[in-house]
Amino acid sequence: LQAKLLRVLQEGEIEPLGSNKLSPVDVRVIAATSRNLDEMMAEGSFRSDLYYRLNVLEIWIPPLRERLVDLGILSEVLLGEICESQGLRGEITDAGIAALSAYHWPGNIRELRNVLERALTMSEEGELLDADAILKVLPGGDAEAAPRTPFRPVRPLARVLAVAEAQAIEEALAACRGNRTRAAKLLGISRSVLYEKMAKLSGN
Repeated sequence: LQAKLLRVLQEGEIEPLGSNKLSPVDVRVIAATSRNLDEMMAEGSFRSDLYYRLNVLEIWIPPLRERLVDLGILSEVLLGEICESQGLRGEITDAGIAALSAYHWPGNIRELRNVLERALTMSEEGELLDADAILKVLPGGDAEAAPRTPFRPVRPLARVLAVAEAQAIEEALAACRGNRTRAAKLLGISRSVLYEKMAKLSGN
């Protein structure tokens, strides 16, 4: 199969089944794999000449286990699709997302969808999926043994930025021994802007 595909890409011709004539074709191949092609080429199980023919534009999509930060939004989207197709309603709690984050996801997005669908179907709470509902359907999950750790609340972004800004100003002033002109330069802002920010901080 690899040899036939390579010939099509190299020569731009195919021999239709039952014919002894070559016909020109203009093709573009979009291929996806979860296998490590570099290792396969080293082992000799995948042709390097075919690889370099195919690998004109590579789009790397990291596995779900490497982007657990996306679990929240992915779960919301998938639950929306599941509920729409089945005429249900369902949401997942922060504790439910935390339970999903503890799993290693060998099956990526397809496995996540299956877990959410099973949890929604089997949930005793109906529309709300909490940590217990998730752990009951996760492979190897144990709702009884799961630690009941509180979910860390998320602070508003404006508050996070204000705290970080105040800390940066304090550190710059300390590094410059109170010299505001030098501190402003160190922070990359003008002295007037520094004065304005310090006034706001003292007012708070």
